[in-house]
Formats: sequence, C-alpha cells, structure tokens
Amino acid sequence: MTKPARPLSGLNDADLRLLRVFKTVVECGGFSAAEVELNISRAAISLHMADLERRLGLRLCRRGRAGFLLTDDGRMAYEAALRLFAGLESFRSEINAAHGRLRGELNIGITDNLVTMPKMRVTDALRGLKQQGPEVRVNIRMIPPNEIERGVLDGRLHVGVVPARRALPGLDRLPLYQEESHLYCGRGHSLFDAQTVPDAAVEAADAVAPTEAQQVPEAAGVQQALTATATATDREGVAFLILTGCYVGFLPTHYARQWVERGAMRALLPERFHYAQEFQAVTKKGAQPNLVLERFLDLLRRTGLEGEGGPQKQG
Repeated sequence: MTKPARPLSGLNDADLRLLRVFKTVVECGGFSAAEVELNISRAAISLHMADLERRLGLRLCRRGRAGFLLTDDGRMAYEAALRLFAGLESFRSEINAAHGRLRGELNIGITDNLVTMPKMRVTDALRGLKQQGPEVRVNIRMIPPNEIERGVLDGRLHVGVVPARRALPGLDRLPLYQEESHLYCGRGHSLFDAQTVPDAAVEAADAVAPTEAQQVPEAAGVQQALTATATATDREGVAFLILTGCYVGFLPTHYARQWVERGAMRALLPERFHYAQEFQAVTKKGAQPNLVLERFLDLLRRTGLEGEGGPQKQG
C-alpha cells in the first residue's frame, strides 16, 4: 500500500471509531472473534479496517488462511492507539473531576468463577460506583490472571482482580480476601460413598492438575501427593472432570458448594487436602489520575477488606 505523500494532519470522530474497531480486533485476535465484542458482522469489520488502512496509509494486518497477524506498522499503530485512548480517558477524567461528576469508563479484568465468593466485595464496590456515578460505563472481561496483569500494564484495563503471585514490576496491589480450596470427587467415584477414606486411596486416584498458567504456589505441596492424569485450564474445566465421577481435583469451597449441596460432590480429607490463596486488586503504578478508578478503589477499601490503608507498593 502506498503511503500518503504528507503526514496525517488530524483525527476526527470517524477516525476514532475506526481506531476503536482496530483496537478490539487486535485484542480479540482477529475479525471472527471481534464480531461478538463489536456486535457487527465480519464483513463490516473488514470494511472498517480497510478504511482505516486507507486513512493512515499503512498496512496494519495480514489475514488469510494463516490467520490474523499484525504487521510492524500495525503493532506501532496499536500501541499509539492505546496511548491515544489513555490520553482521551485521562482528559475526560480531569474535566469530570473539575465538575465533581463521575463519568467515563471503568475497564475491569477478573479471574473466572469468583462471583460465588460469599464476600465478593467487588460487587459491593461496583454497586456503590453505580450509585455515585450513574453515567459511568463499566466493562468487565473474564480472562486469565496473566492477561489481566498485561492489560493493566498496557492500559487496556484500569484494574484487575487476580490471585496474589510473584510481584510484577509496575503494579500496585490492594489485598482483597483469602479463598479456601478443598479436594473433591464426584458422585459415582469409588471414594464418594466411602465411610473411611484412606490417604493412599486419595493419592492413587486419577487427579486433575492445573495447567502451568493456573498453578497455585500455596497448593504445590498437597498437589504433588496426587496422581495427575488430566489437566484443566480453569476451574470450570476442573469441575467438569470431577463431575464425571472419574477424577479428584481441587476447587474453591464457595464454587464447589452448589454441587456439594446437591449431593454431586464431596470433599476428601479436608483436614489434609486444602490450601488458601489470596486475591488482590492490581492497578498500574504511576498511572494518570482517573477519578472513576480512584473512587472504585476507595469503595473497595471501605468495604472492610483485608489490608486497609491502601495498595501495597511492590516492585
């Protein structure tokens, strides 16, 4: 594609709309995956991308049998778009702060299957934010912890809720709560109706192991005693396998409770096979002031969470 003879002179509303489509396509990994997120057809997305490439005079991506792939110019444009939207949000936040009104967006990344947590204070904080700022638009993405942390660092997310793991540079952390997990088997498993459950029988049973990205350091000791013959990338996958009656696996007690109460699961030797994991809210260190985010974090602190006194500075 031939580049324009003169630099881009300015951006209008139509350009911003095209850039938002481009940003979503990149973050979804292609046109097909972006259809649901954007609520428009793949053909419309293709037209928008072509319009943006003509407007910028750059080839942004390649698409074909090999799949969606950003060009070098595309990666540069994506990073520039992130800075542009972050700047627009910062401008909007500062103007709103001058008026004392909560307006704008709050983009949150949350680890899967936390909504059943009895003390899920994030819900309380979101309720308070809606009451204080009815015009605030909240966008929640359910994605793995490593993607959440990357999203916070590169500005796609304002805040994330993730398990406490190694300290990544550039993140501030606000402790939220401890999550307890036990080892479960499903109805039909040989141990489900056993009056006495021997340690050796549990250790020999087929067990579900987390994938590397889902491993929990606090669980390493008790998981090493098990015989792993299957893996799952998330808690729902672990639950699927446990419910077959063929595997044992660890689940948070709040998540497993729905099946335990229906008689579909039981905990095995809970005094031995258990662990606790801390969850925390993470934000980008040194981020531009954002009144919506600051109010949300303040509401999180005021819900009686562990670690009062503000985010812990790390790394």
